[in-house]
Amino acid sequence: MADQSAKHQSTLTQTQSARYWEDGFLFPLSVFSEQEASEIRAEFEGIERDWQDADLPLPLNTYKRVNAHLVMPMAARIALDARVLDVVQGVLGPDIMIWSAEFFVKEPGTKHTVGTHQDLTYWGMGETPDQVTAWIALSPATVESGCMDFVRASHKNPILPHNDTYSETNLLSRGQEIAVEVAEEDKTHIELTPGQMSLHHGLTIHGSGPNRSDDRRIGLAIRYLNPNARQLVAQRDYAMPARGRDAQSNFLHVEPPKALFSKEALALYEKVRQDQSKALAQGADNSVPLYAAT
Repeated sequence: MADQSAKHQSTLTQTQSARYWEDGFLFPLSVFSEQEASEIRAEFEGIERDWQDADLPLPLNTYKRVNAHLVMPMAARIALDARVLDVVQGVLGPDIMIWSAEFFVKEPGTKHTVGTHQDLTYWGMGETPDQVTAWIALSPATVESGCMDFVRASHKNPILPHNDTYSETNLLSRGQEIAVEVAEEDKTHIELTPGQMSLHHGLTIHGSGPNRSDDRRIGLAIRYLNPNARQLVAQRDYAMPARGRDAQSNFLHVEPPKALFSKEALALYEKVRQDQSKALAQGADNSVPLYAAT
């Protein structure tokens, strides 16, 4: 990567950590320079271009949207970057694992949205506080481009009822939306420049609008756990060790892929997908293609 000396958030201050636990989110946090973000975006878009028509077992979009860190070395590299982990440590402590990494892409001038929801609703981990999502902007995340909106202090709620809409314009796997009204004035717009990051709690109510800009809105969402988290629905679940130690052994450990879409990585991806599908598709009235076991 290019210049890594650009100013970035080294660790969370006590004030920032307290703000995260009070609000359920924290932003903006600078982890990569704009030049680095540009290079990461170019690498990602190169993968899209080169592999779109490749003979992969599943559509390329599935690999981008679910557990990208298992088959795309660049996703694992970003998730394991010390600058990101230094910030995440301020929430989870010194023992950190990667549960998933997902690329969210909204094409310019499209109607795609992310329904207002709570992440933990579908993870099979209950209401555990032992998780955090880091969302890294690879292109400008603005109100116009459909940045995320967070509801302050909503993580203090339990898991609330959700409806599965299966809307074609909702980027979530089931088109899930929380079954409560969220007033516009209760939303905080999470605007980020390329290379900046936000953190949010898995119970924080959030969503995002359509991309009305003339550029793609590209973000990488990385779901981190500490070893106290547990899978309560699926028989087995997996995590990639990132920092510290795992004294609980609640998750089977996986390693970063050595090559893009390698045979070994694709086999592991399918095993993880099948084992996680019970939790991720729990309660669905219809099949959930992104998570369906084959």
